[in-house]
Amino acid sequence: MSGHSKWATIKHKKGAADAKRGQMFTKLIKEISIAARMGGGDPDTNARLRTAILKAKAANMPKDNVERAIKKGTGELEGSNYEELVYEGYAPGGIAILIEVLTDNKNRAAAEVRNLLTRSGGTLATSNAVMRLFARKGVISLDGEKYTEDKVMELALEAGADDIVDEDGEIVVYTSPDAFEAVLTAINNAGMETDGAEISMVPETYVDVEKDAGGKVQKLIDRLEESDDVQNVYHNANIPEDAGE
Repeated sequence: MSGHSKWATIKHKKGAADAKRGQMFTKLIKEISIAARMGGGDPDTNARLRTAILKAKAANMPKDNVERAIKKGTGELEGSNYEELVYEGYAPGGIAILIEVLTDNKNRAAAEVRNLLTRSGGTLATSNAVMRLFARKGVISLDGEKYTEDKVMELALEAGADDIVDEDGEIVVYTSPDAFEAVLTAINNAGMETDGAEISMVPETYVDVEKDAGGKVQKLIDRLEESDDVQNVYHNANIPEDAGE
């Protein structure tokens, strides 16, 4: 559930993400549950639930886990009631950061987010100071060593994608939120495996940071993502791959 920066950076961290698979499943279960609670347990009539299930499938979550999460959301099984919150802030160096939270204890989540930001040299921002720097988009990533950019482009554009970019050997497809499902389905039906697929908050522009500053930003992101209440972290830093080493 790593927040969107450059997809090459996310790929670079794939080993670390794999080690946190249990935590990833926990976050996916919460997302599925709240989607089912808000829009019902039928994915055919609940677009948010369909998207959450697609993410769970991409993460190889067992079908039983998905079904239990839906039933907790609809009330067929006992489960927690989660609230959705978004915190806006600045990481060290003035880097914009968005923190999406799904929590059953709003006061605990607020205190933890504020504490993590402060300890890492960051601050909370006023409402919409950071949000306006991002746009919600579908983001689908494929390995450029497996698939050619031309092939992905032909398939994705026909299915309704907005843009296809080669980011350091990772082919990244950008879509509107409404077109995300159709484009992902077309890619899957063509037998292509994705490295990641989600509806994400994508920064309008990235800010380059040096290695030392990048290490501090990355450490803050890692700490936030380790929080059980934090669902997604998005930022606009272009972090060097060797940051923090």
